[in-house]
Amino acid sequence: MTTESNPRTLVTGAGGFIGHHLVTSLKQHGYWVRGVDTHPPQYTAGNADEFELRDLRRFDECLLATRGIDHVYALAADMGGMGFISANHATILRNNALINIHTLEAARMNGASRYLFSSSACVYPEHLQSDADVRPLREQDAYPANPQDAYGWEKLITERLCLEYTGEYGLETRIVRFHNIYGPYGTYDGGREKAPAALCRKVAEAETGGEVEIWGDGQQTRSFCYVDDCVEGIYRLMQSNYREPLNLGSEDMVTVNELARMIIGLSGKGGVTLRHVDGPQGVRGRNSDNHQLRKVLGWEPSVTLSQGLEPTYRWIEKQVASRPPRAAARPGRDDQPASRTQSGSASRNDSAAGNAVAVNAATDLHR
Repeated sequence: MTTESNPRTLVTGAGGFIGHHLVTSLKQHGYWVRGVDTHPPQYTAGNADEFELRDLRRFDECLLATRGIDHVYALAADMGGMGFISANHATILRNNALINIHTLEAARMNGASRYLFSSSACVYPEHLQSDADVRPLREQDAYPANPQDAYGWEKLITERLCLEYTGEYGLETRIVRFHNIYGPYGTYDGGREKAPAALCRKVAEAETGGEVEIWGDGQQTRSFCYVDDCVEGIYRLMQSNYREPLNLGSEDMVTVNELARMIIGLSGKGGVTLRHVDGPQGVRGRNSDNHQLRKVLGWEPSVTLSQGLEPTYRWIEKQVASRPPRAAARPGRDDQPASRTQSGSASRNDSAAGNAVAVNAATDLHR
């Protein structure tokens, strides 16, 4: 039975990296959870009470996904690392705009009471991130708006839409801006992986005395937030009364070179060096300002980068070691652009869109 303390919950993008971790966390909190994505989790067993395969670019599919749901955690997105983002601007903007607008309206029509939208640090203006020694980004820095790419623009537009839905319809919306989430059981090859996973894979593939390629000079900076901290922050924000966008990330900034050397150190491989090559790098520097996060939630991420990289590298190392030789990825450039075949939340086969398949939680599935 649904109660205010035990709402029926939907996680969109539940076949993805953060989404499947969030489903597990919500189940541990005692929630009934429906997961929705175009594919089930790839690397672990899914444990949602219901898992449905749906193309959320379609409004009719969103209506079915949100039926009987009280709380929506909207994590579905078509995205990847810089290689994919820099080569697929129109695809990303089109697919994600459709997903976001349709899911939010369907949730309202079906009577959901709360809706959390997963935004991104990519909403911040490019000119504030042109220096590696960047000032940490505050929530109010998003305006005047000037995101670097289409991915940032569609996130910013949906943030505004959430705020307007609260004002006009009374739907309680929450907005979280992720800053570089990483951890085990996520994409680590194929072109959509993020920098920590790509570097873990490349170090795992490297021989002793070998080399790892990095796009650019490696002096670009980022902060990285471990996935366990991420899902805890998501849950705390959904329970709060805070309606404005909120950063969720680490304040510990490192260069990409430093990140790579930390992973090499974890590997125990001697003599592995870095080779810098041309390639998309994103903004020059990015870091999270967590002042508002601490104020609103009385909490902030606590897993250090070295603590989080240990299980992340060990899991990816195991995946690389277990691949048959014919399937091994060619060592080389991290975050290579993927083909335009969609994963994430857009359909991988448009002709099959709309065919929903319910997957029992006991089935051995995940991405």
